[in-house]
Amino acid sequence: MVDVPAQAANVARNLRYRGADAFRELASLVAYSLRSTTEPDPVLDADWDALVVLDACRADLFAEVAAAGDHEFLPAEPESRTSPASSSVEWLQSVFGGASDAALGEIAYVTGNPYSASKVDHDRFHAVEEVWRYAWDDDLGTIPPRPVTDAAVRTGRETDADRLVVHYMQPHFPSVVDREQRSAGVELAAFGDDEMSVWDDLRFGRRSEADVWSAYRANLECVLEDLALLFENLDAERVAVTADHGNAFGERHVYGHPGGVDLPVLREVPWFETTATDTRSHDPDAADHDDTDDADVEARLEDLGYRT
Repeated sequence: MVDVPAQAANVARNLRYRGADAFRELASLVAYSLRSTTEPDPVLDADWDALVVLDACRADLFAEVAAAGDHEFLPAEPESRTSPASSSVEWLQSVFGGASDAALGEIAYVTGNPYSASKVDHDRFHAVEEVWRYAWDDDLGTIPPRPVTDAAVRTGRETDADRLVVHYMQPHFPSVVDREQRSAGVELAAFGDDEMSVWDDLRFGRRSEADVWSAYRANLECVLEDLALLFENLDAERVAVTADHGNAFGERHVYGHPGGVDLPVLREVPWFETTATDTRSHDPDAADHDDTDDADVEARLEDLGYRT
């Protein structure tokens, strides 16, 4: 269910600049929340040894990049599936929160998404490595792909877990590629505090849809380069690549990825399957010291109503 009070407050803030469009967005969010009937495809019950999650990746963006043919490991026409969520919090709660202890006990979870601090019960997993704790880049305002790749390679070589989940932050904004055109970065302690400004830029016409889409695509291209490296340094007979949710670029007056909204652009995510063989071509960097305080991240998320 969409957070109606928070969205109503957003309407009040934006009414001066957007007029009736602010009300249309709220009405659309409520309508597509109340009438949600889409059945999600299975995630943990699917047949894979390693699952790569690209944060906030639309299925049509992924298909567009795949069709260009610049990444040899991508199929020309990737499949798509229906996510159980339209936000990361919902995805973590739906996929992991609803799983059995036995299912999670088989999984080593490597993640760049800071919501793991408050939305993932670490004790139920075989292992959890929160790469964002030691590799967040305050200048970029996010965690770039390489530390996540390095952690996944280390985990793949060292763990005896039956399954591996690798959660990258890209192509979620901000873009790590085009620094001048990307939305402002976010310090780790403020993650989840505000909507990424790129969506307000679109709402208010400060940036064109083509411009934002170009930055979005560049961010996907960035993480795909690391997937090529990962697949050459991981042993997994069955690898699946998907996303937790998509992004709305103004469809039905909605922007970004609010939770509880059953729009196709938010729920339809890529899905393709491949294999990976460890050629030992990459020597991953060691993990840095973990010095991030849980309270810093969790308190900010809780203050904004993200804790459920």
